[in-house]
Formats: sequence, structure tokens, C-alpha cells
Amino acid sequence: MQRTFEASNKLHVGIIMDGNGRWAQQRGLPRVAGHKVGVEAVRRVVEAAPKHDIGTLTLYAFSSDNWKRPAPEVSALFRLLLVYLNRETRRCVENGVRLSAIGRRDRLTPNVRTALERTEAATATGSQLHVRIALDYSGRDAILEAATRLRADESVTRESFAQELGRVMNPNGDAPDVDLVIRSGGEQRLSDFLLWECAYAELHFTRRMWPDFGDADLAEALEFFRGRERRFGAVHAAAGPMPESGESRLVA
Repeated sequence: MQRTFEASNKLHVGIIMDGNGRWAQQRGLPRVAGHKVGVEAVRRVVEAAPKHDIGTLTLYAFSSDNWKRPAPEVSALFRLLLVYLNRETRRCVENGVRLSAIGRRDRLTPNVRTALERTEAATATGSQLHVRIALDYSGRDAILEAATRLRADESVTRESFAQELGRVMNPNGDAPDVDLVIRSGGEQRLSDFLLWECAYAELHFTRRMWPDFGDADLAEALEFFRGRERRFGAVHAAAGPMPESGESRLVA
């Protein structure tokens, strides 16, 4: 499902929303206060995304490893998710935003699963922007699960495997490969986020904590992205002919 920016100006942007807890601690507040303010940052980015030609926005809300966090913090995160879904579903419908979740659902509480399904059903026809919330998500677990579903005699291509991977943790189907990953909070790693889909994604790291992230930060990341030359392993035409036998050339 690889594509170039020239082929479509509707981008798939993934965001690792990091820094909520540190933002709160720097202000002498409990970590949950940062998560609460972080919800407002989600609203700002979702509202800004369509004008930046973003067609798919995947937000890393809760990784499978986040279950290791203190139980009160985990409970607070899911309470905030319920508030967000109850408050924003109508807004999503009005603005043509389709909202769905990727990740495991069997470990979510029944009220969270019900709220997700209700929002997914209500926003299913949204065509301006597809917002995917990654919940109890692990890129490695998704790849492993997709691999176990393959038959021994099955001929597998990258495209067919990508489709199976999409079905593993998203009952509503797959999505385009990620064009750009943005991580807030200053850390510089993927943290098990969409590992297959990010094979050729551009990576933009910002020290801005997620609660302070807004339209200007999104625009800055997209400016960085559009300044990149995306070759997907090939050589730009201006690079000249291939080396003669016995010569070598490294290709980024």
C-alpha cells in the first residue's frame, strides 16, 4: 500500500502523543491533569488536520505496554476517553470525521467497548477525515497475530499481508501506509507504533509537550515533511547513471 506524496495529497499522519505526565509534573500537578489538557490538544489537531490535506490521522492513545502504569492513572485515562467520545461524537458527525479504534478490545471494559462501537457506527460515513485511535495497541503483537493467521500453503505478498494486518486490529479494514510520524515530548523512538505501516514514514520529533501542541506545531511538522525527498529505496533521476561494475555507491 506504498504511495508517494505526488500520487495523493491526502496524507496519513501518525502522532505519538507524548509528554502529558511530564507537562503536569513540571507545573506541580498530578499526571492526570496533563492527560486532561492533552484531550484539548487532540481536539485542536483533529480540527486542523483537514486543512493540511490529512486524510487519515492515527493517534497513539494507549499502548499495550501502558497497562504497566499505576492502576489509578490507567483508570483516569479511560474515563477521559469516555468523556471524549461522549462529547465529540456529534462534532465528528457534523464535520465529516470518521472515528475508529485500532488495537485489542478484549481487555477493555464493556462500557468502553460500547462507547467505541457507538461512536464508530455514528461516524461511519464521515469522508473528510478518518481519525484512528490506537488503544491497547502493539505493532509487534499485530504483526505476530497476522502471521499466525497465514496458512502454510498460502502465497503471501506485502499487499496481502498488509490487508491481513489491517484486519487483525481494525475490524473496519486497513489504512494507507503512514507518510509522517510526529512524536511530541522530546523522545525519539517509535515505541511499537505501526511498525509495518511506518516502514518508509518520515519521522518528526518535537520537544513540545503534547498538552501545548497545536495547529502551528502540526504545520511545522508538515513543512518538514514536504521538504523531504521520498525515494522509497530508489535513486532520484538527477543522481545520474548506475555505477559501472566494480564501483559502489551507497543509496539512502
